[in-house]
Amino acid sequence: MSGSELQWSRRDRVKAAATLMASWVALLWLLEVVDVVSGHALDGLGIMPRRASELVDVVPAAFIHFGFAHVAANSVPLLVMGFLAALGGLRRFAALCLVIIVADGLGVWLVAPAHTNTAGASGLIFGLFGFLLVSGFVERRPLGVVVGLLVGAVWGTSILLGLSPLHTGVSWQAHLIGLATGVATAFWFRRRPSRPPAPAIRA
Repeated sequence: MSGSELQWSRRDRVKAAATLMASWVALLWLLEVVDVVSGHALDGLGIMPRRASELVDVVPAAFIHFGFAHVAANSVPLLVMGFLAALGGLRRFAALCLVIIVADGLGVWLVAPAHTNTAGASGLIFGLFGFLLVSGFVERRPLGVVVGLLVGAVWGTSILLGLSPLHTGVSWQAHLIGLATGVATAFWFRRRPSRPPAPAIRA
């Protein structure tokens, strides 16, 4: 968290996180409207595995969906989990999301079944779930632990079902890679307690 963010009041942090995630979800819906109006021209921004030309779609694929039902399914968990993660600082949140999106997209590019097209925010959602689930324990913050337990209680069953290879038309690979990346980022982006300055001693 930057020095300027440390000076924000709690209300400022809540407002900034809420505005960011509301705008993010609104963008996903807007993009799907554009996709439908254009005859699904944006669907080509999904990731088709192991084609060098598809590497440019690693990031855009996280913002593209296959129909309004797909966007709707991702909107609430992304809004809530993104909001909770963004409360820890917008710069850290931006870096966290970028790492999850890129790692998840590259993983899908490498291991997804041939002749498939993968897109959607669920890889990021699974990553945010993993991050929130363990970051409180990693940082030894009681409030973070409570948040992780609540997130696990609300979405844990859906997350487990999303990891099953039995669901056709759902990229369990993207879900698994996103979840693993989210857990890893909880360690990578953990906040260490600040140490008080050492007392000055005259010699």
